Amino acid sequence: MTEKKITKVVDVMSKGVITIEPTATVHDAVLLMRKHNTSSLVVERRDEADEFGLIVVTDIAREVLGKDLAPERVNVYEVMSKPVLTLAAEMNVIYAVRMLSRFNLSRALVVDHDRNPLGLVTLRDMVLRSLEGEDGA
Repeated sequence: MTEKKITKVVDVMSKGVITIEPTATVHDAVLLMRKHNTSSLVVERRDEADEFGLIVVTDIAREVLGKDLAPERVNVYEVMSKPVLTLAAEMNVIYAVRMLSRFNLSRALVVDHDRNPLGLVTLRDMVLRSLEGEDGA
């Protein structure tokens, strides 16, 4: 019997995170997203007891553009999601997919043992990358 290799979150995540201060404007967030060609930013914690936040393009579309607000006058903390679901880098992808599915989320922040951000993982990443080669390719 062949032992199946366990795929971990760290194996499929996008490494590194782009962060932004919660008091930055949505305009600043959009410029940063463009610069780094990303659709999400991790919102920094105020201190060790605080939690990370996340701002994604859909937040900006729904809360700023959809409400016809000026991005230069809206702060990131007004539209971000917080707290953000965090996953351990060493977690089995099967359980990570279950977590995201259970909470109807498309992405999560990946952290190390000290809760330092390592990257982001999406359902898409986990499904497509963890099943690579299963067809014998």
